[in-house]
Amino acid sequence: MLSHYFGTDLYDQFENLDKHTQWGIDFLERYSKFVKERLEIEQTYAKQLRNLVKKYCPKRSKDDEPRFSSCVSFYSILNELNDYAGQREVVAEEMGHKVYGELMRYSQDLKSERKQHLQEGRKAQQYLDQCWKQMDNSKKKFERECKEAEKSQISYDRLDNDINATKSEVEKAKSQLYLRTHSADESKNEYAAQLQNFNGEQWKHFNVAIPQIFKNLQDMDERRTVKLGETYRSFADVERRVVPIISKCLEGMVTAAKAVDQRKDSAIVVESFKSGFEPPGDYPFEDYSQNLSRTGSDNTISTPKNEGGVKPDPKHSISKTAKNKLWLFGKKPKAPSLEDFSHLPPEQRRKRLQARIDELSKELQKEVDQRDALNKMKDVYEKNPQMGDPQSLQPKISETMCNMEKLRSEIHKNEVGLPSQEPWSPNQRAEGRGMEGSLHSTSGDMVTGLRFTELSVFDQKKTRQLCISAQPGKSGQKGV
Repeated sequence: MLSHYFGTDLYDQFENLDKHTQWGIDFLERYSKFVKERLEIEQTYAKQLRNLVKKYCPKRSKDDEPRFSSCVSFYSILNELNDYAGQREVVAEEMGHKVYGELMRYSQDLKSERKQHLQEGRKAQQYLDQCWKQMDNSKKKFERECKEAEKSQISYDRLDNDINATKSEVEKAKSQLYLRTHSADESKNEYAAQLQNFNGEQWKHFNVAIPQIFKNLQDMDERRTVKLGETYRSFADVERRVVPIISKCLEGMVTAAKAVDQRKDSAIVVESFKSGFEPPGDYPFEDYSQNLSRTGSDNTISTPKNEGGVKPDPKHSISKTAKNKLWLFGKKPKAPSLEDFSHLPPEQRRKRLQARIDELSKELQKEVDQRDALNKMKDVYEKNPQMGDPQSLQPKISETMCNMEKLRSEIHKNEVGLPSQEPWSPNQRAEGRGMEGSLHSTSGDMVTGLRFTELSVFDQKKTRQLCISAQPGKSGQKGV
């Protein structure tokens, strides 16, 4: 490949090089503007993605946590999308720091360097112009002196050949010719010196000064081109560095999609809405024509009679109220929220109560552990009085015992409230079919409620005694 140099090939193209280097800086700044707009797009994109995730994944309580696999997968996808938005923010940040910021700093340095080189070129050109002007002035002066000397020569020759001219006139013309000739010789020498000086400066200008200045401009322009190539690569590398993480985010989305299980979701639906009620039985036929007189005709169509002569129960008539109670396939009536969940169907009530029992059991275990720890500490204090006063732990032990009794009472109360797993009797099905909270209207529930009331009174008395003994100054008993 042939080598091309600004200094030797473009020695006379100073103005064009000035325009070219300015175009190079303008192009660099234009690319910088492109990178800035690109990173702003990335920032906006990341912000919109985060807002989208926040919109569809709001803060929710523990009870509102999704259980269906399709919902869990969707929230997993939202989390992955949030991570993806974070990577877009990383791209914007890296572009701003490693590409846009670097380009802006380099652009300022490039402007300063270009200005310096152009000033040196203009200064060299001005010096050469000054040398040329001095040479040109000496040349014009030499030309002018030569013309004046020629005029003096012509005047002297004319007077010298004129017989009527006096000797003084001839001597004066001769003296004038001598002065003009001497001035012409001096102008000639000055012109020759200025010409030689100008030629020397011109050779230095086009062979030393300008090539060096243009070489600096060429180096500067080539560095600018190399810098653009590096930033092009950095622009792509910023994207390439986040590709593995983005791929993991996409893999996480695919994994979440594969985790969708329709059977599991159906099981959750059944578990959530299973009431525990048995399907309603057949309604008996209610014959209102029994009191009518019969003709005894064989062709008369008789109505079926109830077996055993049992009369229809008015309670089992299909009334508007009963129809409203059959909400198994209709609209479920709204029920008040009760602490014992008596407004829920048996199966749902059992699950809620069991969950509460489990939670209370965990709290009870914590209190038991705390009591054991306090008793151990009390034993240590009794054996080593210098470590502490054993009686100082008594209020805390009594308080813990009080809390334990309260928790046991609550657990027992909820255990008593658990619905029975035995099937309903026919009377219970007839009275409570399709109604929420029907379990509380039976005699068995009344007995359960009575037992629960008696137990609650007993537990309340026992708990009150423990709480009173836990107060400072009321009792000096030691904790169990």
